[in-house]
Amino acid sequence: MKKRHILEFSEKIAAPLSVIASPQRIAILLAIGKGEACVCHLEAALGWRQAYISQHLMALRKADILQDRREGRYVYYRIKNASLLDLITVSASQSGLSADAVSVLINTQVYPSCECPHCAPALIPLNALNVKTP
Repeated sequence: MKKRHILEFSEKIAAPLSVIASPQRIAILLAIGKGEACVCHLEAALGWRQAYISQHLMALRKADILQDRREGRYVYYRIKNASLLDLITVSASQSGLSADAVSVLINTQVYPSCECPHCAPALIPLNALNVKTP
């Protein structure tokens, strides 16, 4: 009986781990970090094509690792459980990398080449505000 439970639990535990096992998906999770990011943000951060990133985002979302939020024409992704970043850090230490080296990679910044409103806020022309210029 106990043996069956261990196997059932092990399968459930392995499911999300198998989804994040690829280096590309770990890179996406690090690029999203503790905040949220849109696809164009991830394109700027990782240098990959939108379609390639979207395939990985879909797999991460389907595994319930990411949640998304639509704002206008942009979809923002966020890690549902931020402790997943701790798991990545532990895995990095198993590979001989320092926790500091991984924490530097976790996104905390905006990317000027990203066009989303979070990274490049829309500029409002002065004449739209009815401001008189000298």
